[in-house]
Amino acid sequence: MSADRLSEFDIISRFFSGIGAEHGDAVMLSGGDDCALLALGDNQQLALSIDTLVAGRHFPVGAAAGDIAHRALAVAISDLAAMGARPVAFTLAITLPNYDRDWLAAFSAGLSSSANYYRIPLVGGDTTAGPLSLTLQVHGSVPRGTALRRSAARVGDAVYVSGYLGDAAAALDILQGRLPAVDGDGYFHRRFYQPQARLQLGQYLRGLAHGAIDISDGLLADAGHIARASGVGLCLSAAQLPLSPALRGLVEQQLITNQQALGYALTGGDDYELCFTAPRQKFDAIAGVIVTEIGQVVVGEGVQCFDENGSVLDFPCHGYQHF
Repeated sequence: MSADRLSEFDIISRFFSGIGAEHGDAVMLSGGDDCALLALGDNQQLALSIDTLVAGRHFPVGAAAGDIAHRALAVAISDLAAMGARPVAFTLAITLPNYDRDWLAAFSAGLSSSANYYRIPLVGGDTTAGPLSLTLQVHGSVPRGTALRRSAARVGDAVYVSGYLGDAAAALDILQGRLPAVDGDGYFHRRFYQPQARLQLGQYLRGLAHGAIDISDGLLADAGHIARASGVGLCLSAAQLPLSPALRGLVEQQLITNQQALGYALTGGDDYELCFTAPRQKFDAIAGVIVTEIGQVVVGEGVQCFDENGSVLDFPCHGYQHF
């Protein structure tokens, strides 16, 4: 083997060994054996989720390695947040088109930074050759019987969302040239590549929220999952949707219409905020995250969003379609 080439196991050892290790209080055995071993405390349930991200499908071809790493882990961790779980460990299967030492070093640095931010260790995975894709499985713990679920929304609940909606969809249009490059301070870039998984909010909502989900494919699509699983209807108000000052700025600059901004918020996805239902109450910021009431749970089925005149907003697609 030449000095410029590394074996699969050399790559794992050099670029992925020890990532997040200082946060592995539940790790009994990490990578290097046939399985990792995790210990959970009494009366805890293990929450598992897995996500695959493919170049050209889930992030632009040619995206910076560190950006890809941050996005990949946050996307996976967001599923734990939606269940109210605490991160325990994660695994990574990465398919690489070629061996690129600089790319791997940048990816490893980004992954390590993100793992430390979420306090979660990498405990194993796989590497192989092929078109660039990443599969991450996250493991979390939640006290028995307290996990947030999609199927628990109740008629009379209010519907809430965290943070701002629509930024990531606008960011993707900027990244792919469908909007002018107006992202001078990098806000939209960060909103797409560094979404914030709302872990503290999810854990706070245990015992308080009824139905919950993270917004990955679009608010209408994901809220629809709550409606179907719970056997209820959701009525949303367009006027109450939380749009960021940056997104509103695009409307003010006439780069997009207000209808486009609402489309980003309702169908764009990729914001990884939490949508949940709970008895109506006044929420201020929770763990530094704004929470906004956007509608109510009603008898019926599906999700409808009404404008200020009481008319139903109609969009040809309610969210991202994988196929």
